[in-house]
Formats: sequence, C-alpha cells, structure tokens
Amino acid sequence: MLTLNNTSNIKTYQQPEKIPTRIFSNSFDASQYVAREIADLIEQKAAKSESCVIGLATGSTPTAVYKELVRLHREEGLSFRNVITFNLDEYFPMKPDELQSYVRFMNEHLFDHIDIHPENIHIPDGTVSKDKIEEYCQLYEQKINECGGLDIQLLGIGRTGHIGFNEPGSGKSSSTRLITLDHITVTDAASDFFGVENVPLKAITMGVGTILNTGKIILMAWGETKAPIIREALEGEVSDTVPATYLQNHPNALVILDEAAAAELTRIKSPWLLGRCRWNEELIRRAVIWLSMKLQKPILKLTNRDYSDNGMVDIVTEYDSAYNINIKVFNHLQHTITGWPGGKPNADDIYRPERAEPSHKRVLIFSPHPDDDVISMGGTFIRLHDQGHEVHVAYQTSGNIAVFDEEVVRFADFVNDYHLGFGLYKEVTASMFSTIRQKLDDKNPGEIDASEVQKIKALIRRGEAKAACRYVGIPDENIHFLDMPFYETGLVKKKDLSEKDLQIIVDLLRKIEPHQIFAAGDLSDPHGTHRVCLNAIFNALEICKEDGDVWIKDCYVWLYRGAWQEWGIHEIDMAVPLSPEELLRKRRAIFKHQSQKDRPLFPGHDVREFWQRAEDRNRTTAQLYDQLGLAEYEAIEAFKRHYF
Repeated sequence: MLTLNNTSNIKTYQQPEKIPTRIFSNSFDASQYVAREIADLIEQKAAKSESCVIGLATGSTPTAVYKELVRLHREEGLSFRNVITFNLDEYFPMKPDELQSYVRFMNEHLFDHIDIHPENIHIPDGTVSKDKIEEYCQLYEQKINECGGLDIQLLGIGRTGHIGFNEPGSGKSSSTRLITLDHITVTDAASDFFGVENVPLKAITMGVGTILNTGKIILMAWGETKAPIIREALEGEVSDTVPATYLQNHPNALVILDEAAAAELTRIKSPWLLGRCRWNEELIRRAVIWLSMKLQKPILKLTNRDYSDNGMVDIVTEYDSAYNINIKVFNHLQHTITGWPGGKPNADDIYRPERAEPSHKRVLIFSPHPDDDVISMGGTFIRLHDQGHEVHVAYQTSGNIAVFDEEVVRFADFVNDYHLGFGLYKEVTASMFSTIRQKLDDKNPGEIDASEVQKIKALIRRGEAKAACRYVGIPDENIHFLDMPFYETGLVKKKDLSEKDLQIIVDLLRKIEPHQIFAAGDLSDPHGTHRVCLNAIFNALEICKEDGDVWIKDCYVWLYRGAWQEWGIHEIDMAVPLSPEELLRKRRAIFKHQSQKDRPLFPGHDVREFWQRAEDRNRTTAQLYDQLGLAEYEAIEAFKRHYF
C-alpha cells in the first residue's frame, strides 16, 4: 500500500510558503524547540560577555515557551543575567496590576521565576497620559536602539494577521505607537476581559519596522483557528492588509506551527497540487472529496480525466480506473453513516462504525462545560437514550465564569422573595441578597468574583445541565458533576492539570466501566478548556490501560467537536443523521441552558447563539454528504474515533 509522507519528510514536496516553516505534531514540542532556540542564543551571548536582547510576546501562544525557559533556569542552570527584554505591546489604558495587564502576565509566566535584572525588563506603560504617548513611544524605540537592537523577537499572530498589535493597514516602516484595535481583535480578547464591552479599544505596540529590524524572528501559531490566517501570511502576497506577510521579506524569519495551525497550508491540505506525493487511505479520501467539491460533481461521476487534470493521475495508475477509486471512497463514506450510534442490535456490524454487541451499552459522555454535550452531540445524546442505552453524562468543569452577574442577582432575588413569601429565614436571606448585591456592585470589570458569587454561578450552570438531561430523559443518578480543580480559579486563566484532576476522571471511568466514551475533541475552543479536559481523559485512559483494567479493552472513544468547528468529511468515522424533529429536540435541550441563551459571555469570534452555530454546522455536514452523492438528510452530527 502507498504511504503518505509524515511531517518530518513531507518537505520533499515543493513548498509554496515564502517563510521557512517547521511543523511539529503538537504545541508542546514546538514550544520546547522555541525555548531551546532562545536558551542557546542567551548562552552564546553570555559566552562572549554580551547582552542578549529579546523581544517578547504575550497571549496564550508563548506560555509554554516561558514555562520551558523557567524549567531550564531552575533545572539546567540557564541564567538570564545577561538578558534584556522588550515586550511587544500593552493595552491602553491599563494599570500594571490589573488582571489583563501584560506586566502582570509576564511576571506570572516568566520574570518572577528567573534571575533577570528588573532594570532590564521593558514593557510598554499603559498608564502614560495620552498627551505624552508619542514622546513615550519614541523613548521606547530609543531604548531598543541603545541596546543594539533586538537579537530575537517572538511573535504570535492574530486572526486579522496582526503581529504585535499592528492591525491591518500598518505600514512596514511603522514604529512604536498608539493604535486602535480592530473589532476582530477586540472580540477575540473578550474572554480575557469578561465581556467585549470591557476590552480596551487601543494599545501601545512596537511597529512593523521595529519588528523587522530584529536579527531573528520566530512566529508561532497553535490550533485550528489560526490555520486560515497562517496560510494567508505564508502563501499570500505581501500586503498591509495582513501585516504578518511583511515577514516574508525578513532574511532570518522562522515560522513554528503545530499540525492544527498548519492544516490549511497547501503542502498539508492538498499536496497533490505541488507535484507527486505519496498516498495513503486518508490522503486519497481527502483528495477525492476535494476534487468532487471543486468540480461540483458527485464522487461516482468523477472521471479519469478529472483526476489527471488535477494532479492525481498517479491514483488512477494505482487503482487502474477512476471507478475503482470512486467506489472505494464512496463506500467508505457510506459506511460512516448510521442511525444507531450505540450499535444496531442483531445486525451485521462489519461495515458499521459501532459494534452490535453488547446491544445495551454503558455510555459516558464527557462535557467540558455544562452545555457542550447538547450543543455538540445533542441529537446523538437523545438517540442513545431513546435506543435504550445506559447513558451517563460527566460535566468536567463548573462553567461558572461564563455567567453574567445579573443572572446571579436574579437567582439571589428569587431565593430572597421565596423565603419572604413563606416567612422563612427572613433575616438570613435578606442579608445574603444584600451581600451578593454589594459584592457585585463593588467588583471592577474583569475582577475575580467573590467565592459566594462563584458558587451561585456554578449552581446556575448545574441546574441548567440537570434540566437538559431531564429533558433528554437521563435519570439524576447518571448526571455527574466533576468540578475539576484546574478550572476553579475564577479566571479565564486556569491551573495546570493535577493528579487530583486525573484521579477524578479515573475514579469515574472505573465506576461506570463504559463501552463507549464521547469526548470533546474540539481543540479550536478559544479558551483552551476543551484541550485540557481532553488531555485529562486521555491521561486517565492511559492510567487505566497501564493498570490492566479489563473493561478498557471493549471501550470505543468517539470525539465530537463543539460550537466552533466540525470535522472534515475525510476525518469522520461516524455520521449520525438527524431528522427535523430530532434537530428541534436538540435545540430545546440547548435552550435549557438559559444563562447562555441570547448572548453568551464568551461567544468566541462567532456572534451567533450556540444553537444557531450547531444547527448550521449539522446542516452543512449533511449538505456535504449530499453533494458527494450520498443520501440527503436534514442534519448530521459527526464523530472521529480515537484509538488508544
């Protein structure tokens, strides 16, 4: 069988990227590589008794790099005494002790844990009076120049293609300045500020010219949400509409990606367009689906000429004719479709995604937040219950930070009025209501909620999850609230996974001994919680496997995606069709989560309600199957099997 190049040798293809690019299987490995590059430069400079001048970035992208640098300092003796740092940017206005301040970010992630001299740390000052901003920015540039310029600059990339806060329209010679943020950037920052209305509309940023004057530039990007802009930045023409394209003209720029961020690059998404490539089953499926969509022809109507005209003649050579390729891919897609997500009893299951036996399975649905289950797989959830399986739902986190303050007041007011109406606990409830109101009135935007408020918000989410499960028909004893400790910070920023987090998952797995696990594989979640929750499940499964748990040999793991993105058709292993009535039932289950209705606190970049996104995604998947020549359905929920 022909095999596809892996990421280590895929560079044998002609590469259309205009900046040298390295792709790693995950962001952890990529971050370690970047940290080692920085450490090597620091040590090289130290050996010459020279300062190492580093430009630093903030946001979620470089956090693992900083964590590794801290480890290298503590465990391998890496010293930062010869290091001078300049940060790219800071919101304006912004006090240094505020939660969203980049001063605070850098201290928490790096500076408080290394031996850098405080006087060598430079971060734009978000408290400078507006009439002195221009003078301040000139002095910032002057300080960089006095240090001999930047030796290396770390960059992330925004969805607008901004580097630093250089939004579309920024000139290639621009210097440090005050800039107005693009509305997309403001929307993307909303989660950090507990609402878009709290996001500063301006920022101080190094200019594009400042960045391009650096000795070496490393741009990093992780996750599927960055894939479209990465392709534009690396393969598109240089333009001020995508400031990251300016890096194409830098003599020593390097782009570091994980596989998800690289997914839209031509050499990854459609390498057959670049010349001969090595084929495997998945790449053939992807290519055939791509060709079918491009030509707007059902798979079974593709011809030898269609393949040869689009760089895929070697597939025809391998399989003798277009018909053989077409029927192979068509049959694969057809076999993914099933109305029995738990397996069809007494059926031949050789071509079905799930086993027929046992006919009644124990199913465990993991939901990172208290609504991901019904948003992402509500129709399948309902069908699993209706078809007689023992369905359990485990809500991994409380979801308490995603509740508006006014919801807390409404529930506290209800409790107060209820007790007053019955003459019960008047003084206690009146005092509680007054305390809650006062704590909320005293809270600044983005400030951590008081513990009492956090508790009420968690109870609101818990009550909504119960209501949705009861609507589906799940008994209360099958609803599990795990409240994993890593999440309970009161902040968007979470703790690292702990042994306690893993043990909670392990204990539940061993209690239920599921035949099926459904988990969120949506790594595009902008807040990162899905990624952490999935890692916890995978680690817990490995623990059970290593300990020899018998049940795990008969357990299938299915990954769903959430409100942001769906699996590509070539990735789908199980497609569950939904009728119009089932889609309506799914919508009603989502509506039980009233605190997330109309306007969720953290909507991500999509302003639509979650039920609208879910229905659009499910209908689009069904339409794609139809366009490829398969049966026409109202909607489809998609799953990918994870092998462990």
